[in-house]
Amino acid sequence: MRVLVQRSLNSSVSVDKRIVGKINSGLVILVGFTNTDTSKDIDYLVKKIVNLRIFDDENGVMNKSILEVGGSILSISQFTLYADTKKGNRPSYVNAMSGDCAIKLYEEFNDKLKSFVNVEKGIFGADMKVSITNDGPITIMLESR
Repeated sequence: MRVLVQRSLNSSVSVDKRIVGKINSGLVILVGFTNTDTSKDIDYLVKKIVNLRIFDDENGVMNKSILEVGGSILSISQFTLYADTKKGNRPSYVNAMSGDCAIKLYEEFNDKLKSFVNVEKGIFGADMKVSITNDGPITIMLESR
């Protein structure tokens, strides 16, 4: 499981020119699953995300988590995080989990995040337009393995 975490001032996701998710201060997370991912991977990354100290404290040092600053999360499914470009120029997605399985893990992941913070999300499998105002910019790749 891979999650690209971005600290955000404000962000939104739209489908068919309609906003389906929007946050102010918080995190935008792009989430991808591979064939061997399980609930254990989700538990590990949920804990890591909500405790990740990438928000400034009163001294301007990245020392606070999203839990401490009261931010929200915009969660976007992103199978392309498992793109393999080792051969040729066209990415292969054979390492990405199939949509039928990945949607179940994506929903479980978001439900577990919701027990800690407010979560907005895109629509799994849709052609989404994501607008991100990256704060910092702070962008961190997390993996469960």
